[in-house]
Amino acid sequence: MSEFGLWIGIAFGSILSAALFVLCTLPVLGILQQSGYSGRAFVRWYCRKGNMLPRRHNLLTLSLFLLTTLVCLCFSFLGARYAGLVSAAPFCGVLALYLYSMRRALKVPLKRTGRALRLAVAYFIFTLAVCLGILVGLGYASEAIGKEYVMLFRFVPLTFVPLILPFLAVAANFCMKAYEIPRNRGYIVRAKRKIAESNCLKIGITGSFAKTSVKHFAAAIAGSKYRVAATPASYNTPMGVARTVFEQGLDCDLFFVEMGARRRGDIQELCDMVSPEIGVVTGICPQHLETFLTIENIKAEKGVLAQRTKQCVLGASAADLPASDALVYGRDFSAENIVLSAEGTQFTLRLKQDEIPVRTQLLGRHAAEDIALAAALCSLLPMTAEEIAEGIKNILPVPHRLERIQGKGGVVVLDDSYNSNVEGARDAVETVRLFSGKKYVVTPGLVELGAIEQEENEKLGASLVGLDGVILVGETQVLPVRNGYLAAGGDESRLKIVPSPSAAAEAIAAELSAGDCVLFLNDLPDIYN
Repeated sequence: MSEFGLWIGIAFGSILSAALFVLCTLPVLGILQQSGYSGRAFVRWYCRKGNMLPRRHNLLTLSLFLLTTLVCLCFSFLGARYAGLVSAAPFCGVLALYLYSMRRALKVPLKRTGRALRLAVAYFIFTLAVCLGILVGLGYASEAIGKEYVMLFRFVPLTFVPLILPFLAVAANFCMKAYEIPRNRGYIVRAKRKIAESNCLKIGITGSFAKTSVKHFAAAIAGSKYRVAATPASYNTPMGVARTVFEQGLDCDLFFVEMGARRRGDIQELCDMVSPEIGVVTGICPQHLETFLTIENIKAEKGVLAQRTKQCVLGASAADLPASDALVYGRDFSAENIVLSAEGTQFTLRLKQDEIPVRTQLLGRHAAEDIALAAALCSLLPMTAEEIAEGIKNILPVPHRLERIQGKGGVVVLDDSYNSNVEGARDAVETVRLFSGKKYVVTPGLVELGAIEQEENEKLGASLVGLDGVILVGETQVLPVRNGYLAAGGDESRLKIVPSPSAAAEAIAAELSAGDCVLFLNDLPDIYN
C-alpha cells in the first residue's frame, strides 16, 4: 500500500468513524438539549448512579474492542496493514447495530433546532479531531517502533472513543456558547424592543405549579372580550417569549406571559424583558428545590413578579408575598363548595361581592382553584362577573394536565404526564379514586425536590394504597415510592416496577377492561430517567 493510499485511508476512516460515533450518541445531544444546554447538569445526570447510558457506552466499547482485536488476530496472516482494513468491517457493523438498537432511546426526541444542528456539527468536528489524532498518532508510532504487533493493533485504541464521547459533546457545547450566548442575547433584546413598542397590556404568570393552566384559562376567559396573545405550551424562558413575539406577533390587547424559574434571577430577567403590569403567582411548593435549595429562595424568586407589577393575584400558598396591590385567594376571591366527580367539577366562584356557579368538564380540585385564579386576574382587566362567567364556558382541558382521554376498549385514561408537582400529584390521585371500575396509577415518581425528594416520594407511595394497581417506571425515584407504599400497608402483589414506559404499557394492557381507569402521573423527560 502506497504512502498516499495510507493517508487517504486514514482520512476516510476518521470521517467514517466520527460520523458513526456521533450518530450512535445522538441521545447525548438530546439530553443536553433537555437540560437547557447546561454541561454541568448533563455531567451530573450522566454520572448519576444507576444511569443506563454509561453502561451502554461501556458495552459498546467492550464489543468493539473484543471484535476488532479478534479479527486482527484471525487475519494477521494477510499482514498487519490488511488485517487492520478487514477489522473495519465488524467495527462499522457493531456501530451500525448499536445505532439501530438506540433509534428510540429518547422519549423526548432531539428537536432539530438551529442550535441543536450547530452543536451536532461542532460535536462531529471534535470527534473527528480525536479519531484523526488517534489514527495519525498511532500510525506514526507503529512506523517508528517497527514492531509487527504494534502495526497489527494500531486501530484498536479507536474502540475506546465511546467512553469519552459524552464529554466531547460537553466540550463542544461549551465552545459553542461563545457563539450562542451573544446570538440569543441579541434575539432577546430585539424581542424586548418589540414588546416595549406594543400597546398591549402585559401580564406575567409564575408560580411553582399551574402556570400553564392559569395562563390557558385566563386567555380563554379574556378572549370573550379582548384580543389575546399568549406564550404557547410551556414557553416560559426569555427565548420562549422571544420566539412567541417573532412567530405570533403582538397584534393584541392582552399578552399573557408564562414565567418559569429554576434559579435565582430568572424571574427578574423575564420582568426586565416583558415589564408586566399585572402579575399572578399561582402558589409556592418545593418544585425545583433541587436548584433553589430552600423554600425561602423559591418564595423570594416568585415574589419578584409581585413586587414588579402594579397589581397582582396571589394563590393561597403565596398569600404572604409582599405586593403593593394584591388580590389574595381565600380573602378576595375563592373557589367554594367544590364538588368533584368523574365527569367534571362544580363549585361556586366568589369574586368579592359576586358569586358565580361554575360547572366544568375539567377534573380535580386544582381545576376549580386554577379557574378562580384566572377569573380574579380577569377581574383586574377589567371584566364584569357576567363577562367572566361567559368566558369560563370557553375553557377546555390543557393537554397532559389531568386530561381525560377515552382509551381503547372503553378504558378511561387520565393523562397527567406533564412534570407533576407535589400539589398536582395529590389532586390527581384524589381524582382517579372518583372513577368506578379498577383504578391504576403509572408513575416514575417526583423529581427536582432536592433534599425532600425521598420524603415526598414516600408520601406519594402512601397515597396510592387502596388502588387496584401501581406500576412504577424507571430507576430515579421508584424505590422511595415503593417503600412508602408498602410502609403504609400497600399490597405488594398489586405493585410492579418496570424499566420503561413501553414496558408499563404492556404490563397494564392485560389488566384493564371497559370502565377501568388508569392515571399516568408525571412522564419524566429522559434526563430524569
